[in-house]
Amino acid sequence: MSKFGDATALRRTGEGRYDVELDADFGFAEAVNGGYLMALLGRAAVDAAAHAHPVSTAATFLRTAKPGPAEIAVDVRKTGRTATMALVTLRQGDRPVTEALITTGTLAADAAPAYAGERPVPALPPIGECPDFGNGKDASALEGFAACVDMRFDPATMGWLDGRPTGRPEQRAWFRLRDPHEPDPFVLALAVDALPPVALNAGARGWCPTVELTWHLRALPAPGMLEVHGSSRMISDGWFDEEVEVWDSAGRLVAQSRQIARMAR
Repeated sequence: MSKFGDATALRRTGEGRYDVELDADFGFAEAVNGGYLMALLGRAAVDAAAHAHPVSTAATFLRTAKPGPAEIAVDVRKTGRTATMALVTLRQGDRPVTEALITTGTLAADAAPAYAGERPVPALPPIGECPDFGNGKDASALEGFAACVDMRFDPATMGWLDGRPTGRPEQRAWFRLRDPHEPDPFVLALAVDALPPVALNAGARGWCPTVELTWHLRALPAPGMLEVHGSSRMISDGWFDEEVEVWDSAGRLVAQSRQIARMAR
């Protein structure tokens, strides 16, 4: 299996019950990434249902998840011909860490949209013009999240790194896993929460914890790199929203998300 496959593997211990090992490499400073957690919860929801894909996930992050053992419980609320709804809970040390209402369904790989609209986001610069997490280091010398995920950032959205935030809360990047695991719905769960907080370009400093994140799987992604575009509509009273769209190598919108988060100061 790939690194991502190993890190999101489940061990079934009973009906709708799973043991997992949260991988420290899919996080920062002893805090596991929320998108990685949603990938795990999505895998469990799919395993416990009759449908193949996590179509809608509404996750609430109750506490910081730490690397190490955890348990997942899937409580199915309704099963239908085209969708199953379940409450999926991640626990560590007998305390709930993350809860998600997940709707599973089965999407057709060759489905064509009846309406797609005009693309509302700017195109990314060529990959060669976009800096990465590793500042040019060879992948074998990288550690943690940067060793797992290859992200190439639009320079126009990275001024906050040099103390020159643009004032526009937005981030954009190319995205793929470094291992040979092509995009799938669980990789998309990771992608929608992989960007640095968009509030960094509006003066935020440090960690901006996500409180709630809802994401929708819109299509099964084609192989190749993904484009991830994030922006905010409003920052107020220490809270900000973040909307993310993920586009695949075929130019299709494959995932959408919106989260509410606390702004670091």
